[in-house]
Formats: sequence, structure tokens, C-alpha cells
Amino acid sequence: MGDQKETLRKISTTLALKNEEIQNFICCLKQSLKNLESNSSRVQEDLESEFSSLYAVLDEQKESMVTSIKQERASRIYELQSQLTACTKALESSEELLELANQALCSSETDGFNQAAKEIKDSVTMAPAFRLSLKAKVSDNMSHMMVDFNQERKTLQALKFLPVPGTPEILVSECRVCDNTVTVMWELPEHDDKIEHYILEYRRTNHEGPPRAREDHPWMVVEDIRQMEHTLTGLRFDTQYITFRVKACNKAVAGEFSEPVNLETHAFNFKLDAASAHQNLRVEDQSVEWDSSGGKVQDIRKDKNRTNSPMHSPARSVERWWGRGVQCVCVLVSNTISMPSCPSRTTMSPKKLPTARGGRDRFTAESYTVLGDTAIDAGQQYWEVWFDRESKALAVGVALRSLGRFDQLGKTAASWCLHLNNWLQQSFTAKHNNKARTLDCPVPDRIGIFCAYEEGVLSFYNAKTKQLIHTFRTKFPQPVVPAFMVWNGSFTVQMGLQVPTVVQSGQKRNSATSSSSASLG
Repeated sequence: MGDQKETLRKISTTLALKNEEIQNFICCLKQSLKNLESNSSRVQEDLESEFSSLYAVLDEQKESMVTSIKQERASRIYELQSQLTACTKALESSEELLELANQALCSSETDGFNQAAKEIKDSVTMAPAFRLSLKAKVSDNMSHMMVDFNQERKTLQALKFLPVPGTPEILVSECRVCDNTVTVMWELPEHDDKIEHYILEYRRTNHEGPPRAREDHPWMVVEDIRQMEHTLTGLRFDTQYITFRVKACNKAVAGEFSEPVNLETHAFNFKLDAASAHQNLRVEDQSVEWDSSGGKVQDIRKDKNRTNSPMHSPARSVERWWGRGVQCVCVLVSNTISMPSCPSRTTMSPKKLPTARGGRDRFTAESYTVLGDTAIDAGQQYWEVWFDRESKALAVGVALRSLGRFDQLGKTAASWCLHLNNWLQQSFTAKHNNKARTLDCPVPDRIGIFCAYEEGVLSFYNAKTKQLIHTFRTKFPQPVVPAFMVWNGSFTVQMGLQVPTVVQSGQKRNSATSSSSASLG
């Protein structure tokens, strides 16, 4: 009976997953139908608009050429009419002289004849008929204004829809993910010298399968990529996967998107446990500020309904994250994969743990402490802290969940930390079990924390230069959580980071040595 129930449960789970997959596909098909209607209407409108523009050009050209013909005709008519008028007047004058000459010839009077002959001779000499050109000033031929549209007609008859660029294919083996950077490379099915640029889109997701019709995060767009590869910066790995796709564009039209690719992104993500923080700490998403008023007016559970911080909204440029420091690159893959390009690292998923003791009395007195909500019980994890260097006191590190409510970080065996004290006289120390070691180095603006649980290694770095500040080597008795303390100051935690390659390399080199004494381990 028990085996049958277990088998039935597995079948039920499989059916539920398959139903979800089919429902997602149905949603995609419905969306495709809507897109088809919209896109076909759009291209038809564009086609009609293009033909209307072509008709307008032809009408304009026709009007211009007809006007030229009319102007040429009017000019020639004027010339011929002028010449015709002049000839008509010359002919009339010549006919009058001819009549006078005939009358003189018929006259019998000698004196009258001589006088008439002289006058006629003088008149003929000055007669317009003998000064006229009997050649037309202009031709009546208008063949020079004829047109032949055979070539244009062939061009119009050869009109076709624009050639669509081929669909790119992502080169999975060339994709790389390192140091919160992802590099994407792709190729076209065949060479196309008309390609002008590419458009890359990506979005975060926790869904392993094909893209769903409804996702929690929108597509982010990178345009005007001129090569068949791209490196994105500004990514935060706060989901299990990032989906990528790319399409090619020529001068007028874009092709189809490549097959979407889910890229697995390992990183350490946690939240600050605002519900159990000291009442003098105001916790806002990833930021903490000491508040002398006691913070009693805070709604300590508002983070449960809080939306994403504006720092991580889709309107942020794809090329920024925190405006400082972290670099990212984006890789395309055709199925969900783990990228092999970086030095091997263990990034087993840390575990969310319930708060050991709820309420704002979890820490009290001078233990101005707030913990992360995710336990580290395996693998290698990394996070960073930006802090106000004017803070009177600040500590960052890890602690056991059993850290006492009055315990200050570094003063018991349940915590390991770097401690900055600006009260009266500045000190920068590594502390554990109420023992401290002064650190002979400048205080950085940003501290990176590296924890390798199985190896018992907790290292602190200048997050900007990746210079090692201090390393604890110990054996953690229980899972640990990120731990923070601040008094009269503030800090911001940066999560979703991979272990930097330079930190990995430095850990390998320093595996045989330690910068901490045995008393601090």
C-alpha cells in the first residue's frame, strides 16, 4: 500500500509539472496569436504607407515633368508666334510695294514713272521682307521630352519583401561566467554582410525550463551590438538562472530571436533579518543605520511585503550596478548549463533558517547586531559591505545562530569579525572569543568577506583591490550566518556575488599559511 502511494505521488507530481508546462505553452501560443495579429496589421500598414509614399513621389515627378512640357511648349509657341507676326507684317508691306511697282509700270508718264521707280527702289531696300530669316527659330519636335520607364518598371516589378537576417545560434562552449561577469558569443547560420547590429535581451528567473509567458522579471535590452559577442556588466546574481536571447538586424528589419538559454548563476544571496535586529538598528532592504530613537516606530515586518528596491528595477541601465565596483558579463547558452570557465568553486546552496528567537529583543543592550537570514553550512560564499567610515563602531563577519542576545561580535567563541572603532581613538582589529589582533593596514571603504565552510576559512579583503586583510582558520562547530554590528553609523550589504577569481587564486596560494594566530582561530 505504501509503495503504491509513493508511486502515485510521483505520478501526481509528474502530471502536475507536465500540466504546468502545457499551460505555459498554451499561454505562449495565445500570446503568439495576439502578436501575429498585431504584427501582421503593422506590416500591412507599413506596406500601404510605403506604397503611398511611392505614389506620392511618382505623382510629384509626373507633375514636375508635365510642367516642364507645358513651359517648353509655351516658350516655343511664343517664338513661333512672334516670328509669324513679323512675317505677316513683312508680307503685307511687300504686297503694297508690289502693287505700287505694278502701277508704276502701267503708267505712261515719264516724270511720274521715274519718281515712282525711285521711291519703290528706296522702299524695297528698307523693306522688312528682305531682312527676315525664313528659317523657324524653334523646332516643332518635342521628342527630347519623351520618357522611357522600362527600367523603372522592371525595378518596380522586382519589388520584394526585405530579406530577413538569419537567426543567430549561441555558441554554448564559448560562453563564460566569472566574477559576476558573463560573456555571450554567437554565430549566424551563414555569412550576411548586410547585418548592421545585434540586439541582446536577458532576464532573471528561477524557472529552469523554457521561458514562461509570465515571469517575475522583465526582459532587459542591450542594443547596437556590432560584433557577435558581448560582455555585460551590472548583473546581480540574485536568481538561480538568467535567460538570454539574441537577434540580428539589417538596415531595415530584425530577424528572429535565437533559442532562449538559461544560464545557471551561482552566488550567495541572503536578506538582513530585520525582525530580530537590535531595536536601535533601522533595517531597509540591504542597508542598516543606527537610530538613537530606538526604532520602535518601525514596522519590523514591512520587508515581507516590500517590493524590489529601485536600485534593481528594469528601468536601471543594463550597464550599471551600485555604480561601483562589480563587473558582470553575459553569456548565452542553449539549455540550462553550469559554466566551466572559472576556476572550480563549490557553491552549494546555503539554507534559509527560521529565526531562532523572534521579536526585537533578539539583541539588546550594547549588542547592536543584525544577522543574515541564510545559514552557511557548505561551500564557498562571498559578500561585501560598504560602510560609513565615520561610524563610531562597526563589525562584520559571521556568527553562530546561537549568538547570545547580549553578545557583541568577536567577544565570544560564537562569532568571528573585523572590528572598526572610531570612538576616541581609531583601531582596526580582527576579533574572536574576546581576543583581538590589530591590523596594520588602511581601513578600506568596502570589505569583502569570504567563507569556506568545510575548510574552516573566513577571510576579509579590501573589496576594491582584493588585497587580503586577515584570515581566520578554524573549525566551525555549527552553520554560521553573516553578522553585522554598527553604532552611530551605517552600512550597506552587497549580495548576489560570486567568489572573485583573484580571491580563489589567493586562497589556493595561502592554503598552507595563515595570517591569524592560533589564539584567534
